[in-house]
Order: sequence, then C-alpha cells, then structure tokens
Amino acid sequence: MADQRISPARATARKPIPWGTLVIYAVLILGLLQALFPLFWMLSASLMSLTEVTSGYLLPGEMRFNNYAEAWQKAQFAQFMWNSVRITVITLVGQMLVCIPAAYAFARMHFFGRNTLFAVMLATLMIPDVATLIPNYLTVIWFGRLSESLLGFGWINNWPSLTIPFMASAFTIFLLRQFFMQIPEDLWDAARIDGAGHLRFLWAVVLPLSRAPIMTSVTFGFIGSWNALLWPLLVTQTDAWRPIGVGLTKFVNSDAPTELHLQMAAAVMMILPILVLYFFTQKSFTQGIASTGLKG
Repeated sequence: MADQRISPARATARKPIPWGTLVIYAVLILGLLQALFPLFWMLSASLMSLTEVTSGYLLPGEMRFNNYAEAWQKAQFAQFMWNSVRITVITLVGQMLVCIPAAYAFARMHFFGRNTLFAVMLATLMIPDVATLIPNYLTVIWFGRLSESLLGFGWINNWPSLTIPFMASAFTIFLLRQFFMQIPEDLWDAARIDGAGHLRFLWAVVLPLSRAPIMTSVTFGFIGSWNALLWPLLVTQTDAWRPIGVGLTKFVNSDAPTELHLQMAAAVMMILPILVLYFFTQKSFTQGIASTGLKG
C-alpha cells in the first residue's frame, strides 16, 4: 500500500492570498502614501535652502535647522504662540466645566424634555460653521457691549470672543454622554446607599472611569482651538490676541511670500504641539473612541 503521508513541504505550504485582499492592501497603501507625502515634503522642505525647494528636490542636501529660528523671528511666532496657548487653555478649561455636567445630565438625570433638548443639540452639528458666523458675530458684539458696560472690558479684540463661544461643544457633550450612559446603574445605586448625590457621584465615580473619553475630548478641543483661523480673523483686528493660525497666514501672505522654505518651517512649528499632544495621549485617544459606543 502506497505511503499517503503528506510531505512536510506540502504541509507547510501557504495558501495563496486572494486577489481581493491584495487590491484592498494596495489601495490602503496608496492612501497612506497620499496622506503622508505632504507631511514628508513639508518637513523636508523646512530643512532646505530656497533654491532646493524651488528646484523640486525631495531631500535637503544639507540640514538647515536655522530655518526654524529665522522663521520664528520673521513671523513673530513668540507672540502668536503665546496667544494660542492662552486661548487654548481657557477654551479647554471652560469646555470641560460646561460639557461634563451637561453630558452627565443628558446621560444620567431624568427631566422633562431631555431627549428633545438632546436632539436639538445634535441638530446643531448639521449646520455648517460658515452659516453661523454672522449670527455668532452679532451675538458676541451684543454681549461685548453688555460686558463693557458692566465689567469694563469688551469681547472684540479680547479673549472672551475667542474662547466663550466654543466652551459649549455639542460634539464633546455627545461624546461624553455616550460614555456616561454605559456606566453600570449598580454603581449609582451603591452611591445612593452611601448617601451620594449626583455631584458626588460625578466627581468620585464617573470622572475616574471616564479618563479616556475626557482625554479624547481634550484632544479634539485642542486641535480645534489651535487650528482656528476664520473666527479669529473675524473678531480681532490687532495681533494682541490673534492665534498662531492667523500668524502663519499673515507670514505666508505678506511677510515672506516667496520664502517657501521658511513657510514650511513655520508650518512645522505650528503643527508640532498637536503631534506632541497626540503622541502622549494616543492610547487614551484610541480607548476613548473605541469605548464610546452609540447607545441611544
């Protein structure tokens, strides 16, 4: 009787990869290269001379790190960077103080019209930002006049116009509310037995369990505030409170219209804080996105 044992070479032979899988991977790799190439060229051009940039080189012949110091000085980035830091910190602190209690109320408290109010709030996400620019601007002017008469300072050309309108973020409230709804009801019952109310339950139980979605909200809020351009251009006329996005636009359009290597260096300095933040929060960011379900 012939030996029908399978040879080791045949036993360890791999199955051919389906063509569909190869096509999917090829499309994904092309998409990855398309997304990374502009960032790669920006970083590379920031280290080139002007001649190398205009000649179409992909890599610098000599690393010119002094481009960053020159761009920092010419663009007056010290002032714009400090403005962005102040605006972002104020916005994030106010956003957490407003959005966390609002999200908790929508998720854990029962009151008349809760679902209707939440639906109306979600509907605001469908409105384009450009459509709300003029109404928001008129509102800021009105509150600025009221603040100037009562407190002695206005909102235009000042920090309130750049921060207060963004403290109540519908997206942040939605994101946190979805996570708060997943917290077991047994924890609330145990807290009630210990005599805790909603405020203590939020502080002692909900917030420690919600570090990942809160860090996700902070990351989104930081990116939105740091990259702001159109709204600061509308509510400011001087550089006293203008953020880094306005400073970069001003540098590109007027101060150095032909110095492409310095423009790229300035752009790298603008996005560097975002990359650093994501590097330190990527684990919490991924967990926050994955754990925040769509429970209705």
